[in-house]
Amino acid sequence: MLAIIAAVVFGFALLLDFLNTNLGAPDLFNAQTLSLIGFLLLALYLAGVGSGARGGRWYRGRRPGRG
Repeated sequence: MLAIIAAVVFGFALLLDFLNTNLGAPDLFNAQTLSLIGFLLLALYLAGVGSGARGGRWYRGRRPGRG
């Protein structure tokens, strides 16, 4: 989920850069700030934050010990 949000932020930053606009707040919404937010979200995704806690044991395929 965080990777999808990061992709949206990067896309929005790219659009702002292409259109040469600052949305009326040059210090808040510029391409560099939005890129840093996107990098933060991507780093959190790669660190495993927000992946959700899986309760119990999750196995893929056959469970061990069930002959």
